[in-house]
Amino acid sequence: MVLLTGKLKLVLDTNAWLDWLVFDDPCMAPVREAVAAGRAAIFIDEACAAELERVLARPFGRRSLDAAGQAAAMAAARGFSVLIEKKWEGKGLPACRDPDDQKFLEAAAAAQADMLITKDAALLELARRKPPFRILLPQEFSLAP
Repeated sequence: MVLLTGKLKLVLDTNAWLDWLVFDDPCMAPVREAVAAGRAAIFIDEACAAELERVLARPFGRRSLDAAGQAAAMAAARGFSVLIEKKWEGKGLPACRDPDDQKFLEAAAAAQADMLITKDAALLELARRKPPFRILLPQEFSLAP
């Protein structure tokens, strides 16, 4: 569990965003609370935002979003986040075995994030490789009492 002591920079992968915006998963409550309290800021780049927008259009059974719901979810995501305007051009990031997930590592590096929040196994595997930010499950993130 990570206890917050100052304002942290976070990057969320698409599934973490879905857990927040579509499924209202309780595991994302500490992240929502940290952002609402001004103790954390979420960063997103255009590549990650574009993937989120594409995925929001997919069917989620009874949680599927119509066009208005998709637009509202994207507006919420953009409202909760800071746009990363520069691309990562450095070295030293591990390569993700799923090339589609590399963009989250690059976004976190470009934002100089403290943490990448994900449930993705391919990204979580990289936590042991000591990237310049922590990679953790949403439930490992906690707002200090």
